[in-house]
Amino acid sequence: MAKFEELRPDGKPKKNFTGKCIGIGVAAAAAALLFISSCTIVPAGHTGVILTLGKVSDSSFSEGFHLKIPIIQSVESVSNKIQVYEISASAVSKDLQTVSSNVAVNYRLVSDKSGDMYRNVGMDYQTVLIAPVVQECMKSVTAKYTAEEMITERASVGDEVKTSLDSKLNSYGIFIEKFNIVNFDFSEEFNNAIEAKQVAEQNLLKTETEQKQAITVAEAQAKQKVIAAEAEADAILAKAEANAEANRMIEASLSDKVIAYEQIEKWDGVMPKVVSGDSNGMLINIDPDDLGGSSQPYTPPATEPSAD
Repeated sequence: MAKFEELRPDGKPKKNFTGKCIGIGVAAAAAALLFISSCTIVPAGHTGVILTLGKVSDSSFSEGFHLKIPIIQSVESVSNKIQVYEISASAVSKDLQTVSSNVAVNYRLVSDKSGDMYRNVGMDYQTVLIAPVVQECMKSVTAKYTAEEMITERASVGDEVKTSLDSKLNSYGIFIEKFNIVNFDFSEEFNNAIEAKQVAEQNLLKTETEQKQAITVAEAQAKQKVIAAEAEADAILAKAEANAEANRMIEASLSDKVIAYEQIEKWDGVMPKVVSGDSNGMLINIDPDDLGGSSQPYTPPATEPSAD
């Protein structure tokens, strides 16, 4: 079949621009794809491990935008952020008690060791490295403590396990940020024994407290009695001293004149039927001198004779 070409007015055939446009578009698309494949972005907190035809390069990309060789090179992103790995560990204590522990390991991968970790271990380093090391360290440290010490010295146990983990994992580029023992679980027999011991200690503490309270109450009552007795004795002594002082003052104020006066004041005017020989017929022997009069006998006054 003959091919007919469209001719221009001058008789020359017209050029086909459609094919050229398609070719240019394909070339541009290929160039864009090539440029895109040569670009890579490493997320924040990650390291880009460079693989050249599958081989891990000695250098690596930090976080940010980078260019690589298309098709020949690829980049694997390895996290350097702090990660948490939780695992259950079983061990035997110093007193041969089975201890089941739930632990949490906070760790991060050092960026400089990311390439070596990818080359030697791969991305599943939690299962390959961390899990068995945690089990080993828990067994070795738990064997140094009794079951009761693991409860009372929990912080010390955790610190020792962390130190042991660091010594075994730092060489791989894994740095332990924090190690936590979430929970301890012992056998049912041991739990019952601990519970019985705690109950006994609580009962003993209660008994001691009640005894101390009883002693305190008894001492307080005894002190109250002593204080009351001392107060009563002081009152009696004060009363006796007051009476003695009153008697002394009364005795000092008494005199024969006062006594005679009091006897006269209280005399009812009746002469006694029996009197002593030296009382001059009076109930009370009164010395005239005590009454302030003269000691000479009384002489009645002379009377003048009346004029008859």
